[in-house]
Amino acid sequence: MMQDYLSRHLRAVQLKQVEILKAIDTVCRANAIPYWLDGGTLLGAVRHGGFIPWDDDIDIAMHVDDLPRFVEAARRDLPEHLYLQCPATDATLRLPIYKVRDRNSFLVERDDDFSRPYGKGLYVDIFPMMAYPTMSQSACRRIARGYCRANSILKAQHYYSLRSAAEWGYFTLKRAWCKLQWRVLCLLRRRGAYISNTLDNNGYGIMHRADSIYPLGSIRFEDATFSAPARPEAYLTDLYRDYMTLPPESKRGGHAVFFLETLTDLPTE
Repeated sequence: MMQDYLSRHLRAVQLKQVEILKAIDTVCRANAIPYWLDGGTLLGAVRHGGFIPWDDDIDIAMHVDDLPRFVEAARRDLPEHLYLQCPATDATLRLPIYKVRDRNSFLVERDDDFSRPYGKGLYVDIFPMMAYPTMSQSACRRIARGYCRANSILKAQHYYSLRSAAEWGYFTLKRAWCKLQWRVLCLLRRRGAYISNTLDNNGYGIMHRADSIYPLGSIRFEDATFSAPARPEAYLTDLYRDYMTLPPESKRGGHAVFFLETLTDLPTE
């Protein structure tokens, strides 16, 4: 019953997210703030001309150096029904991801914690990106994956036991070691040839060549044109390898377990 409801309402949710993306695009263009379609949204634009049919979110990326200007512009220029959720405005955020949320909608995801008061409206994710030091892909995977895994375990809820105390000590040291390696590389190696998510949000250890992103191009997504990496095929290969092959049906699903595209329309099922 619930899956049937989600399927019937998915398109309305997607279209509302496109409207959020258009508002972000307007703010960015008016203030000369670069951004680009990222992740499954870029994949959908290339492979489907819009959303991946079963997808229920939109991802864009923005360089960390441009985020302060975007925060200021978003607070000033976004329509009243939208608001920016970021570490500076919401201390309950679990991940270092910025979101532009819609006030008049509702979304529940698998790992939502209703004991905390963070926003629950439909949103567009904005992933902060930064310059990486030149290193091998294997080194990036080892350091970034190690840091993110240790960080997520240390931030999870724990119950006291000898084992949990030992794990806390181990992962504290592992996170510190990965962070030290990162800082040394940043000091000794040239930065700027590669760009990726901030270290604390790069659990897959992915790097993009900067020349696959800049100078930014454009791409059609649904009924409008948005900023995109210069070479989407290279960018998507970094993320998904064989990105044109559809996943098995068992892996075709969104992130939400429930949504309302508008709070005035309550489900009758």
